[in-house]
Amino acid sequence: MNSYKIVILVSNDEFLSELKNCFEKQGNFTVVGVSNSGSVGIALINQHRPDCVLLDTVLSGEDGFGVMNYIRDNNIPCSIFMISNFSDDKLVSKAVARGARYYFVKPVPAETVVERMVEVLEEQSPEYLVSEQIRDKRRVSSLDEKISNIFISIGIPPHIKGYQYLREGIKMTIENPSIINNVTKELYPSIGRKFSTSASKVERAIRHAIEVAWNRGRVEAINAIFGVRVYIGSERPTNSEFIALVADKLILEGLM
Repeated sequence: MNSYKIVILVSNDEFLSELKNCFEKQGNFTVVGVSNSGSVGIALINQHRPDCVLLDTVLSGEDGFGVMNYIRDNNIPCSIFMISNFSDDKLVSKAVARGARYYFVKPVPAETVVERMVEVLEEQSPEYLVSEQIRDKRRVSSLDEKISNIFISIGIPPHIKGYQYLREGIKMTIENPSIINNVTKELYPSIGRKFSTSASKVERAIRHAIEVAWNRGRVEAINAIFGVRVYIGSERPTNSEFIALVADKLILEGLM
């Protein structure tokens, strides 16, 4: 098993601590420095010459792109991973153009960040083989990230229960499209079993999540995501309509 020295530069102190603990528990990584400051991060990179750097786009002092420029301009050999609140295609392209190996969009679990970084780093090694299990994990993570990006764009906050239930419902519908035709007897109970709750609570929580998004008035963003003028004004979809719309969009994008 390969071992990697890592510097973690993330703006939120709580998430920074969570990431540090996850990397240390994983076993592949030695955390040689953490900070929410890009300027301090540059000093840590110079001092420790890490194998990889996890960078937030927004940092105090020098921002994430400034740190990337420093690494590139000084020919420091390390793998760069970027994490951000923003999923804008221009930012992603900018990060990749400046050397990012992977771009994470928040909210993302610390465990997912560690798993994905291990996969990307191990792919550099000739003895690394992409197993079916790893491919499945990568597919699921990519799907989770796509769904999260849609939820962020339309204004469904990640802290409400309906967020998780909706995401699970969309994934189940992608795996088995016919389930959307029987949401009451199949979809809601299946989600409820996974989260140890009742089908009726799942239904109410999903309804609340959709209402939150529509009450925030992001109808234009919603229509932009689906590529057509699906809803106008206060008009909103049923639970099953919304799940089917997102699932169909992702299927057409070729995620499965």
